[in-house]
Amino acid sequence: MKSNLEPYLISKNIQPTAMRLLVFDFLLSQTSAIALTDIEKGLAPADRITIYRTLKTFVENGLIHAIEDGTGSTKYAICKEECTAEGHNDVHVHFYCNQCKETYCLPKSQIPEVRLPATFKLEELSLIAKGVCEKCLNNAIELHSNSG
Repeated sequence: MKSNLEPYLISKNIQPTAMRLLVFDFLLSQTSAIALTDIEKGLAPADRITIYRTLKTFVENGLIHAIEDGTGSTKYAICKEECTAEGHNDVHVHFYCNQCKETYCLPKSQIPEVRLPATFKLEELSLIAKGVCEKCLNNAIELHSNSG
């Protein structure tokens, strides 16, 4: 486990308990967004409810963001440092790979501004792109070149 995690949690107004440190360290090691069930498997025999409450606290304090990618399972990923309890400032596109079923944050791909009528109040905005990720494309190319 990384040693500088406690001060970072404290800076986000999160009390650094042992479980919170474990979950944060686990999330930092991921290359894509991850579902609660996968976090639970990775931290077994940790209690599912405690993990869920930890994730909820992290979202509420701007440490991670929740992603609804259309699979029916919420995924979680680390936020940019600018995110706070007052609001998430990392509005970006997420990419869901139809082959490996991974969901990736694309922070350099910003969601375009959506202009709503003055009588509407925007509360949440997300954009999910779906296709095939680089890893799966490379695997397909490698398989094709080895079979020819």
